[in-house]
Amino acid sequence: MGSKYTKRYTEEFKRDAIALVDSSGKTVTTVARELGISSKSLRGWCRRARADRCEGAPGELTTAEREELKRLRRQNTEQAKTIEVLRKVAVFFAEESDR
Repeated sequence: MGSKYTKRYTEEFKRDAIALVDSSGKTVTTVARELGISSKSLRGWCRRARADRCEGAPGELTTAEREELKRLRRQNTEQAKTIEVLRKVAVFFAEESDR
């Protein structure tokens, strides 16, 4: 079972770790073990870096696209809430005008 604590790494550390994988010719697992980090984390960082360089799998989102999608989903949620409030207000005033 996993730990409740998630360690955060700086962007500089991530860039350096990715550069080490790219330049050393070592496997992701070997580099991760040397750095004392999870190979799953390092593999994810490398995958995102490749996508940002347009070298990723077809259809894989870049970091900028991922951030924009997150922003648009948040905006969509806010607009849905606004629409629901306006719908309730319209129903309220329609009932009031019938009286």
